[in-house]
Amino acid sequence: MKIAFIGLGNMATAVLKGILKSNIATPQDILGVCNTESTALRMNSEYGIATYTDLVDDVFEADMVILAVKPQILNTVAGKLKGRLNPDQLIVSVAAGKTLSWLKENLGEGLKIVRTMPNTPALVGEGCTGITPSEVISDSELQTVVNIFSSFGKAFVVKENLMDTVGAVSGSSPAFVFMFMEAMADGAVKHGMPRKMAYEFAAQAVLGSAKLMQESGIHPGELKDMVCSPGGTTIEGVEKLETAGLRGAVMSAMDAVMDKTKKL
Repeated sequence: MKIAFIGLGNMATAVLKGILKSNIATPQDILGVCNTESTALRMNSEYGIATYTDLVDDVFEADMVILAVKPQILNTVAGKLKGRLNPDQLIVSVAAGKTLSWLKENLGEGLKIVRTMPNTPALVGEGCTGITPSEVISDSELQTVVNIFSSFGKAFVVKENLMDTVGAVSGSSPAFVFMFMEAMADGAVKHGMPRKMAYEFAAQAVLGSAKLMQESGIHPGELKDMVCSPGGTTIEGVEKLETAGLRGAVMSAMDAVMDKTKKL
């Protein structure tokens, strides 16, 4: 399979690493287009793929074209691609907020388009991706896309009306989790723990908690209750978080993400 990346940032790198690790394609079958010569040279050196700083004919001969640029940049990129992509190519977008109808209108009707929403933990093989295919995508083509995004984490096919929600609960939420871990580490430092050690404890607590919820299948509220002994220390902390409005703040943050996504 010949694969062309338009954009070679963090998300493209995560997808590329998954493809290579899973032997879905070889470096010789992959090319990338980016803005800067320094990025082109680095990606060529690190991964052995052909890289360019402008569109080349090979992009339009690839079996799959992965649009891995920011939504604001995709407006310009789409103008350069429209009329040059062909109906046999599988077009995969990772741009937040760009709907299938927008992609069809700006890239060309009759194309095989799949909309995806991965997240940055993909960089360490723990990504989570929502996938929405257009109506002309076959089951085998959809499975190809699922296989690629499953190569660096979990991938779920969802209805398009849930894609903005995917962006909030998965795409943007790592930033919220990092803030939470940083705050926990700050609290530990306040009470004398070295900062590096505090980050390790905070990160492992979040990692272990997430894995426990996934593997046990137990409701997160029940898992929380398991930690909160009657009259114990943890319930004192939970009370402070409730008083500070942790749940409402998180839900409001997700609302803000979705509102902004709709404006992109």
